[in-house]
Amino acid sequence: MPEKILQKIGRIRENAALLKTMRDDCRSRMVSDPIFRGAILHYLYLVADGAVTLAEMLIGIRGLRAPQTYREAIIRLGEAGILDIQFAGDFSRIAGFRNFIAHDYDKVDEGIICDLLDRLDDVERFLQAVEIAARG
Repeated sequence: MPEKILQKIGRIRENAALLKTMRDDCRSRMVSDPIFRGAILHYLYLVADGAVTLAEMLIGIRGLRAPQTYREAIIRLGEAGILDIQFAGDFSRIAGFRNFIAHDYDKVDEGIICDLLDRLDDVERFLQAVEIAARG
């Protein structure tokens, strides 16, 4: 498996682990603590951006058709059978979320952000599929 992919997977897992520690009392802390809010948004961005980057790396390694958008990069992995196609469609929303955080972070709803912390298992599912695909 290419070293760059292993490193990216490791960083995403580290960031996801940090996010898991931020679940408790998330909603009230998002409102009352701007440093906490910034940290959550930062780590969520890094996880989302890392997932898109991994998808693009795997597309290159596998010689798949180049995507036109970040969302399409995740979909491409579903089309190639690397991800379950339904999961790829659902998980591809992470690309839109990445863009939203990057450009409209002042409009985020703390409830939506905190709910995302309960969906971090999807990130691990994605990472496991990438690991398997990168080996083969």
